[in-house]
Amino acid sequence: MRLCKAKASPYIAKYFIIKNHFENYDNFMGKKPTIIFTDDEDTFRNIMAKELSRMGYKVTCCASGAETLKNMQERDFDVVILDITMPGMDGIETLRKIKDLESTTEVIILTGQGTIENAVQAIKSGAYDYLTKPCRLHELDVLLQKALEKRQLQRENAHLKRLVKDAQGTSIMVGNSIAINALYKMIHKVAPSDAIVLIQGESGTGKELIAQIIHQLSTRAHKPFVVVNCATLQETLLESELFGHIKGAFTGATESRIGLFEVADGGTLFLDEIGELTVNTQAKLLRVVQSGEVRRVGDNRIITVDTRILAATNKNLVLEVKNGKFREDLYFRLNVITLSLPSLRERQEDIPILIDHFLDNFCQNTQKKKLLPEAMSVMMQYPWPGNIRELKNTLERLVVLTEGDTISPEDLPDNIRNPLLTSGEIKGAEITLSDIEKKHILKVLHEKQGNKTLTAEALGISLKTLYNKLKAYHIDR
Repeated sequence: MRLCKAKASPYIAKYFIIKNHFENYDNFMGKKPTIIFTDDEDTFRNIMAKELSRMGYKVTCCASGAETLKNMQERDFDVVILDITMPGMDGIETLRKIKDLESTTEVIILTGQGTIENAVQAIKSGAYDYLTKPCRLHELDVLLQKALEKRQLQRENAHLKRLVKDAQGTSIMVGNSIAINALYKMIHKVAPSDAIVLIQGESGTGKELIAQIIHQLSTRAHKPFVVVNCATLQETLLESELFGHIKGAFTGATESRIGLFEVADGGTLFLDEIGELTVNTQAKLLRVVQSGEVRRVGDNRIITVDTRILAATNKNLVLEVKNGKFREDLYFRLNVITLSLPSLRERQEDIPILIDHFLDNFCQNTQKKKLLPEAMSVMMQYPWPGNIRELKNTLERLVVLTEGDTISPEDLPDNIRNPLLTSGEIKGAEITLSDIEKKHILKVLHEKQGNKTLTAEALGISLKTLYNKLKAYHIDR
């Protein structure tokens, strides 16, 4: 028995009452769920297409199983609603062929007979569930929500154990310098948007931490935060990781796998060291950035994703573009908002705060070790070419190897105690009076706890001269 226009009205009315209890799907999924509605009867198909569209779904109508399969070979859909009784290829056969595509699309069967045999056969063949016709729209809506939730969980769980960061609590930035405070203000402005953010900075400055904070402060915080390091994977493997692949796409592809863009659907994908991408992969990434559509390796189907991209690099992408190593069009797409992270040399006033923070973390199960003032002075003078990562690793080593509760200058590694002799930046004949003067000013400034008047007196110069030197050496405090 088929639903006609006259019978649709009472079910539509009940739907709008139930609808108030559910969130709009644009909020739930980040985009309109895509539905194929397949039925060979024109009147019923047109009515349901209209009502499903009104309910917030993006609907594609098909009159046969063959037409449904053709659409699914071209594009990825969230759910297929499939009539079980159709001429030619019936619903059960169409369902089986859909499952042969190894698609994660969920299928809901509509049956006019309502027999237990048909329902069992449909579910055994891989259907999510079934409804008898005529169906109430609110019942169909609830079933669609459950099918969408199942599909989303399947997509997230496929790779979460491998590459998704499990953020324990909220990530924080440590520091109180002018540069860090300005950066934090910028992060709070850009985080709520869906804009692409390009994070630039030297290795070890905390680019991934910044990406985590942006994700946690965004409306996508309840969705996956997926990290991929573009520098550690070969080109072919990287494409498979980003976009996924189908079974048999290449040697060793023994099963289909969804890509990280799909895993991060609704959430955030962090592309670390994006400057290491090959030009070929850059072209494929550009297509995703422009259209929000991906194709798995070896597959022609289009998959629509709603994934926010955060990218990071320690390279000068402007120079890379000039040298032909990075696509100019991709650079302009990524360079919507740029965050530049200061090196540790540019925020030396944060070093004592960072040291205290790391010592707290590394001494949680033992008595906290204390850094003697003389050791602190030595660490303040060191240029920290490895930035925060080097500082963190150094302190962890000191906590493990230093005996007693205090850390003295003698406990520090040689490269830190003698930076002018071991630094990659300053050594031998390359040492200049300016280098020595800058380090000495910083040392005295730290000893005087940032008091510029006392610092000028200790250096034997006027306060105006000190300010001029601070400006010349780019010392904020």
